[in-house]
Amino acid sequence: MTDLCCDLQIHINGQQTFFLNQLTLFLKISIAQQEIVSAYSGKIKKMIKKERPNSAQIEILSIALEDFPGGGDGFELVSRFCYNNGRIPITIPTVSTLYCAAIFLGMTDKLSNCNLLQQAESFLEGMFYWGWVDLLVCLKSCEIFFSFADSSGLIDKLITTLLAKIAQNSDISLLCSSNSSSSPSSPDNANVKPSSNRRRSRLSSSSASNHSGANNNSGSSNNNNSNNKAWWFDDLGTLCPMMIEKVLRSLGALGSENNSLLLTKFLLHYLKTHKACSNYSKSEYRGLADTAVYGVILMGKTAFSCRALFWVLRLVSGFGISKVCRTGLERLIGSMLDFAKLDDLLVSGGQNFDGVYDVNLVVRLIRVFVQCEGISIQRLQKVGWLIDQYLAEISPDHNLKISKFIAVAQSLPDFARDCFDGVYRAIDIYLESHPTLSFDERSRLCGCLNYEKLSLESCKDLAKNPRIPPRVAVQALASQKNANYDETLTTTNQLDYYYESPSKSKGNDNKQIVIYGSDNYEQVVAHHEEEDQDEEEEENDQEQSSFSEESEDHIRLNIQRMQWRVLELEKLCREMKGQMTKLVKHNKAINSPRNNRPPRLC
Repeated sequence: MTDLCCDLQIHINGQQTFFLNQLTLFLKISIAQQEIVSAYSGKIKKMIKKERPNSAQIEILSIALEDFPGGGDGFELVSRFCYNNGRIPITIPTVSTLYCAAIFLGMTDKLSNCNLLQQAESFLEGMFYWGWVDLLVCLKSCEIFFSFADSSGLIDKLITTLLAKIAQNSDISLLCSSNSSSSPSSPDNANVKPSSNRRRSRLSSSSASNHSGANNNSGSSNNNNSNNKAWWFDDLGTLCPMMIEKVLRSLGALGSENNSLLLTKFLLHYLKTHKACSNYSKSEYRGLADTAVYGVILMGKTAFSCRALFWVLRLVSGFGISKVCRTGLERLIGSMLDFAKLDDLLVSGGQNFDGVYDVNLVVRLIRVFVQCEGISIQRLQKVGWLIDQYLAEISPDHNLKISKFIAVAQSLPDFARDCFDGVYRAIDIYLESHPTLSFDERSRLCGCLNYEKLSLESCKDLAKNPRIPPRVAVQALASQKNANYDETLTTTNQLDYYYESPSKSKGNDNKQIVIYGSDNYEQVVAHHEEEDQDEEEEENDQEQSSFSEESEDHIRLNIQRMQWRVLELEKLCREMKGQMTKLVKHNKAINSPRNNRPPRLC
């Protein structure tokens, strides 16, 4: 370093240091060497003047430039401009860097007629004639120094030209209005794919004309996607999230102002492609995710199916949307819950949840659905069947808390289920997967059941289930018995044969009809006093005319069922008596002495 002639050191953004004039042999004095750069830069000229000592001794000056546009690569281009007598080839990839660097360093016509700012501005004036790809390349080069390029107005110029290119080759009204014929019914349709390359080839520059034939050949195979008008989706998808926000702000469609279905589709497509991107933090996508959700909420059921809405929820949840947007999206999904499938409800809980699935989300969706106005019983029962499936699916999760299971099971009213067999199966799976539950917890879990709506098979299985508390089993059997008894009485009340006016009674002879209950038989005795023979014949005629075939079949079926129940109970009693006999014999054998002794004589 001591052999090199260097009179100026410039530190760029604390990362790189440039030693200027170190190989310049044609210069004779140090002051002239320092003026090579300062002759074109007003900012460096002021900094050198401030740092230069008053003495005539040769000094090495050190200058630090922070937040320089383009970093070390950008300053290298500026140095080449200065050392080449104010001339440098300007290209599309470098014009944005040179333009912003010229503004940063004050390289204007006040110092030199051959200044960098004027040359860069002259090059940018022809951007309207650039190709589509050229505009994207220039925009991407601004991402490194986005804040400075934005404040200088360069990004606004580029985006305006970009939107003009889109308007030339598509309906620009679709970007600013919500009226669209496209209605995605699935996640694949919700994410619009790029369409024909034939349209894209018209936007390319003249330098890309050699490739237009290949684009035209491939465009014919993609005409099926032309209805989505999304030929620019993939191209804009390469830009950073700050640039996309700038595009939306230029269209007046950022945040809650988004009323365009096409922009909503683009944002969903953009978020999907950037879901696994690690170049930017998730918080930088939050504004775009909220904008997409506002568009989805505005379009509602007319543009998105229930399955597509669940897909949107999964997608935007990874970017941390606002509470307002999440509430609005859940309210929209909850109103369509009867169209959901089991796979839709299985939303991953993530690291911040206890359990594999987000159970709290399902509880919130059910509450929204139940609170909707005009919900028919058929729709409620459809959701009830779906929730029973969901309970059976989440029950094996060892991290699922009992409070969350009960919250899901009890989130629907009783009339939403015709049968509680599905809830019982889910409870049985949960008890099997959580063997350490206490007696009170198991009893609390069984409180979700409506015993009267259990089928006979489920009630019998519940009574034999060792994981079910005995008290619960007794309550279930008692409820089953009362339900059958009430059904029997209801059927009996329909028969006038068992009920007769006391004014017609004339005797003491009685008739008895025996009806068997569920666990034991009960006798329902109907007393009928004798009447005159004429009155009996008249009564019999009335009875025969009042009975329909349907009621007789129902009575016969009910009696047969109860008789089968009695046979089952008798069989169970015989088994219990056999066990008691064995137990008594066993006790006698234990209490008897080992050696047989003669009886004691008095």
